[in-house]
Parts: sequence; structure tokens; C-alpha cells
Amino acid sequence: MGASWLHGVCNENPLAPLIRGLGLSLYRTSGDNSVLYDHDLESYMLFNIDGKQVPQQMVIEVGDTFKKILEETGKVRDEHTEDISVSQAISIVLDKHPDLRQQGLAHEVLQWFICRMEAWFAADADMISLKTWDQEHVLSGGHGLMVQGYDPVIKVLAKDIDIRLNHRVKKISSGYNKVMVTVEDGRNFVADAAIITVPIGILKANLIEFEPKLPDWKVSAISDLGVGNENKIALRFDKVFWPNVELLGTVAPTSYTCGYFLNLHKATGHPVLVYMVAGRFAYDIEKLSDEAAANFVMQQLKKMFPNASKPVQYLVSRWGTDPNSLGCYSYDLVGKPTDVYDKLRAPLGNLFFGGEAVSLDNQGSVHGAYSAGVMAAENCESYMLEKLGHAEKLSLASVRHEMLETLIPLQISRM
Repeated sequence: MGASWLHGVCNENPLAPLIRGLGLSLYRTSGDNSVLYDHDLESYMLFNIDGKQVPQQMVIEVGDTFKKILEETGKVRDEHTEDISVSQAISIVLDKHPDLRQQGLAHEVLQWFICRMEAWFAADADMISLKTWDQEHVLSGGHGLMVQGYDPVIKVLAKDIDIRLNHRVKKISSGYNKVMVTVEDGRNFVADAAIITVPIGILKANLIEFEPKLPDWKVSAISDLGVGNENKIALRFDKVFWPNVELLGTVAPTSYTCGYFLNLHKATGHPVLVYMVAGRFAYDIEKLSDEAAANFVMQQLKKMFPNASKPVQYLVSRWGTDPNSLGCYSYDLVGKPTDVYDKLRAPLGNLFFGGEAVSLDNQGSVHGAYSAGVMAAENCESYMLEKLGHAEKLSLASVRHEMLETLIPLQISRM
């Protein structure tokens, strides 16, 4: 239901030592610089709304056109002093270069490419900042699905740590060199410092009261950042009735109505398809019951594969309304101030901030969240040692890394 990919299958990835040490395998879904980000056009099938397959040559050609359109948006950015949305920029490009406009089925394929771009940011193109959309530092090595999921990684990180589940924090009070954390049932926990890693959606919704109140610059940094939404409808079948390709897609007249299925059978051997939706559509899906959402997805599958069997089980995520997340991960809104991440990351006395949204370079990714956590822990540790007057600093994070550092290469393959 949550994170599935390692973005950047390389030794520079901060999660690489852990994944290597655990011997976890990855399934490659794309190399570097794909216009589809975490996929490429190596193994796919696209269909129109009536369930007819889209010619692969058309998909490749429209993909090339989409690349050109995105390149042209760079010129639009240079011409505009004010930030605009990616969607506006695409419209300007198509007005300037009518030859890049697509008609009929090709237009629907172009909308599918836009839909996949929106999924990367978990937001609609009319919300994404033109100024920064392509400024992200994406690690090299392409993208790989975690075949066993992230569960083994979470388990090893959680080992020997006192983790209290079902303790939803309602208030954080700081003063007199102490922090008091109040949970829902009224109990208090007192400590010398705290690291706050709640999702950005929780901070935006003010679900945690801070005493004293957060300074205005911190509040504005939280509100100036976007939070995206992406949901999954995972369907498990008793048998495989679909082709042996990595992804299936449906093209449509608007990016909102395009569809995308990840074929987990190819990567894991399990007869599972995962339908993924992002942005406004992700919020709209959450208004349906689980059964209605699964039925909606099955209608699409039935058009592509009339012999499609009923799922034996289905799971539906609701990240946008989940009270513990209120969204998926951060993205840059139009007109976002340049120092928003620095302000979000900045500690407040003995309060430190972690999580993907404060990552230096890799927002919206698991490794970004992990490295931001390590950085917050090191800053917290420095603060504590300074208070205690210890001159020598022993980095706990690096000790842990050295223990996990191995010479085994990352195991990635593609069938």
C-alpha cells in the first residue's frame, strides 16, 4: 500500500548498505533519465477506453514528442520571471509549436504521459511548479521495485528500539531544556530533546499543538509546501489472465481519466495487479467504498481483457484521508519560496525535524526520508553532547552504517 521502489539503484543511495546487507533483491523497472521516471517503454501495453490496444510505435513517437514539449517548457521558464504551473507551460508550448499538438488517439497517449508525470509528484500538473519540477537530484542507477517490499528494512531499523505503537501525539511542549510529548490518552513523555518525523500533511493540518507556538517562519514553511496524494488498489487473482508485461495502461482524453496498472506478477511471481492513481483522482477514489473502488478498476480490466476473473482479495489505500498521514509526500507548489526546505529543516532549540519533506535533495523518497532522519539524529546528538559538555563526538548513525556496510553488490535484475 505504501512505498515500493528504490529510486537510484547505486552505492550512493543511503539505503544501499542496508539493502545489500539484508540480501534483498530488486526488480529493475527503468534505467536513468526515462521520460516515465520509474518506468521505461521496455515492457508495457496501453489500451484505449474501449479496450483496443494502442500501437506501440505510436506510444514511442508520442513519448519522443512529450520529451520535446518538456524541453520547450525550459524556455518558457526562462521567459517568465514569475513561476507558473507545468500545465500552463505545456499549453504555452503547444500554442507556440502547433506541430507538437497531438490529435485523436495520439492526444490520448500524450495525456497518459502527463498522467505518469503527475504520479511522480502525486499531484496534478496545474499544481506543480515549473521553476523546480526538473531540479530534483535523482540518484543514478535507475529504479527498482523492492521485491520483498520495505518491511525487512523497517524491521532491521526497528531492532532494539523502544517503539510505542498506537501513541498518537496531540501536543509537544518545550522549555527549560526539556520536551514533553502528550499522547491522545493524556499520558505524557518527558525527554531532553525530540525529533519530529510526522508526515508533512499532519503538520499542515495542525493536528499537533506546539507549546510555545511554532514561529511564523516555520508555520509559513509548512504551508508553502505541497503535499501530494497517490493511492493504490491492489487486486489479487487466483490465476493470471493478463500479458507478461511490467505495466498496463489506459489512455484517455484527459490525464485525470488515464489509468495505470503495475503487474506485480512479473516482479514477484504473485498474481497481483496494482492500480495506481494520483492527485485529484486519488482523493476522488477515497470517496468510494473499497468494493466500489475495486469494481471501478475491474470495469477497466474487463474492457482490456474480457476473460478477466474476479479478484479473490483486494486492498485499497486512502493516504489522503488517513489520519496518520493526510497525503503521501511533498512536492513544490507554484511560487514556492526558495528557502522553504531550509526553514522546514531548521531545529527549534531541542526540537529537530526529520522525514522526506526535509531531505536535502531527495524529497518524496524512502532514501530521502532515511537520510533526513540520520541528519536530524546527528544534529540532535551534537546538541545533546554540547549541553553535556562532551568534546568527543561518537556518531551513532555512522557506527550503524559501518556494521551494515558490506561488499555485496545490490541485487537487481529484469526478466
